[in-house]
Amino acid sequence: MDLDMLNMFVIAGGTLAIPILAFVASFLLWPSALIRIYYWYWRRALGMQVRYAHYDDYQFCYSYRGRPGYRPSILMLHGFSAHKDMWLSIVKFLPKNLHLVCVDMPGHEGTTRSDLDDYSISGQAKRIHQFVECIKLNRRPFHLVGTSMGGNVAGVYAAQYPEDVCSLTLICPAGLPSTTDSKFIKQLRELQESKRIDRIPLIPSTPEEMADMLKLCSYVRFKVPQQILQGLVDVRIPHNEFYRKLFLEIADEKSRHSLHENMSKIKAPTQVIWGKQDQVLDVSGASVLASAIPDCHVYILENCGHSVVVERPRKTANLILEFLALLHSIDNNKKQA
Repeated sequence: MDLDMLNMFVIAGGTLAIPILAFVASFLLWPSALIRIYYWYWRRALGMQVRYAHYDDYQFCYSYRGRPGYRPSILMLHGFSAHKDMWLSIVKFLPKNLHLVCVDMPGHEGTTRSDLDDYSISGQAKRIHQFVECIKLNRRPFHLVGTSMGGNVAGVYAAQYPEDVCSLTLICPAGLPSTTDSKFIKQLRELQESKRIDRIPLIPSTPEEMADMLKLCSYVRFKVPQQILQGLVDVRIPHNEFYRKLFLEIADEKSRHSLHENMSKIKAPTQVIWGKQDQVLDVSGASVLASAIPDCHVYILENCGHSVVVERPRKTANLILEFLALLHSIDNNKKQA
């Protein structure tokens, strides 16, 4: 009997040891694989499903949850060198009956990357419009959310396709001139003067550079293990050449101030959310938008940097929901008047 019990413990221990050893091996040897598994797990846990849409020979990859209903669908556009899964931290705090769509921006993750594509902000807005038409998201006007580069694209989209957008949330958007240079802009100028523009702070190629980028983008100091930093770098390195090309494209005169050039054309009610300690894009951009867009609601988050979505996901989700509820209330009052 004792021998049978011992055998049972050995078998049980061996069964448990396999996934534990697999996790440890992944953490030490293949941290990038662990990061991919992490996103896969959270997509499933939050009910996000991955799908593909095609416009001629161009492929869009996106994730979604819910179905279109009486409330506007929400389309989310991520920032430079990110992907659709960056929104999962906010999705966690949004109601499951909302129809959410998170798309990989042109050239990112599962969406087509082509040397012939136009990656200017205007070109990206056109591609997103193709995606919207592919999945028929604009059967009814939707709420558009964009952060950083995605905020620049979202603002230009709202200006160029006003019939598609019922409301807009811009989170630390790029595309605006600033009276105050951010730490990132100062770094870029120093690199240009030393002719080392290939060392763009937002395109890390070592764990140390990744740590520096996280410090630049976040006010909150996350303690990230060296292995995870290595994994984050490993995931990005195969795409760094594209990121450099993209960065030079959106930093070019054609795109640098695209949002500023189009903001007076934005007619949709607009919400601006910005981290007060943003070191990438100075918070003064919020007042630039507020002065140009008639119905603009500005929220400045204390103790928060550029990575608002990661640093303050619950607050950001609540602000979006409150904004949508306010607009719904205004619409109801107009109908009753």
